Amino acid sequence: MLRVAPLLIALTAAPVAAAPAEVGIPVEQLMAKALPAKTVQAKVETTPVGTADDAADDPAIWRHPSDPAKSLIVGTDKRAGIHVYDMSGKAVSFTPSPRLNNVDLRSGVSVNGTVSVLVVASDRRDETNAAMALFTLDTAAQKLTPLDSIPVGHGEAYGMCLWQRKSDGQIYAFLVLKSGRIDQVELDLSGSNVQGRVVRKMKLKTQSEGCVVDDRTGLLYVAEEDAGLWRFDARPNGSKRPKRLGLADGKQLVADAEGLAIAPSGKDGGYLLASSQGDYAYTLYDLKTGRYLDRFRIADGTVDGVQETDGLELALGDFGPDFPTGILIVQDGDNSPETQNFKYVSWADVMRTIRPD
Repeated sequence: MLRVAPLLIALTAAPVAAAPAEVGIPVEQLMAKALPAKTVQAKVETTPVGTADDAADDPAIWRHPSDPAKSLIVGTDKRAGIHVYDMSGKAVSFTPSPRLNNVDLRSGVSVNGTVSVLVVASDRRDETNAAMALFTLDTAAQKLTPLDSIPVGHGEAYGMCLWQRKSDGQIYAFLVLKSGRIDQVELDLSGSNVQGRVVRKMKLKTQSEGCVVDDRTGLLYVAEEDAGLWRFDARPNGSKRPKRLGLADGKQLVADAEGLAIAPSGKDGGYLLASSQGDYAYTLYDLKTGRYLDRFRIADGTVDGVQETDGLELALGDFGPDFPTGILIVQDGDNSPETQNFKYVSWADVMRTIRPD
């Protein structure tokens, strides 16, 4: 078992109290109260996961550098393991590893001297001791190779996102614990055994999960489920005090606030996308200013619509004729009569529909 060297640092709690979740209110009432949402349709859906109930959770996207049709999607089944899907939605491989939750990846990372696609997932097998499971993605074989699990500290692992520091390529993992604590782990992938060191701890007041880091700006975005969205400085020596962004006010963003993704543009602009899980919608913000822009839902079409999205991911670039400018992958919380799965949405369709500018 690998060991992580903890750095004992006092936690800094968010300064604003969380808003109460709208528990037990029918979704139709939440939709009526929320701001209007436009609609788009998914183009592809994945093979349903192999386990029932609340199982599919969070996706990550690897874009093939020269052949978009060979791009791959990694998605967790938090009751059984982790899948790799192709661009048609077919499950091409499965790695058993129960209790994985959120997942993220980075390409072109040196792992023990070999340039690899690094995949990291939050590991909840022990609900009292948080950990991260590390893999490499063999893009030719379309499967994951397990590296090991890094223990991080007391608490239940929940959210996960990676940051590759622009100045030197250093990889950091942010593990969001269910309690709202955020542990920043510096990864050492240079040797035959991967290592991790907790370099900073931050804190939100209540249950949190979704997170994403903008590699360009070194800014970390975290979703506190019943309160809204926050932004942190991702630097290990940066401020631990968060800045409030979108509020889970039941209008722009309906609790639970869940998955987060970014669509970068220019030097430091673009979009921040959040799952407004409570009313089956998605809320778009200006990444630079945090200003609310618009909302949309994924309606029935060639494939069925989407409800109660937990994890999501977004990648820009050419992913083939159906996804010419980018692809949005979302977890579908109700894929009845089959088990849960993931849906693929064209980012060009989203932009055409909402016209935020």
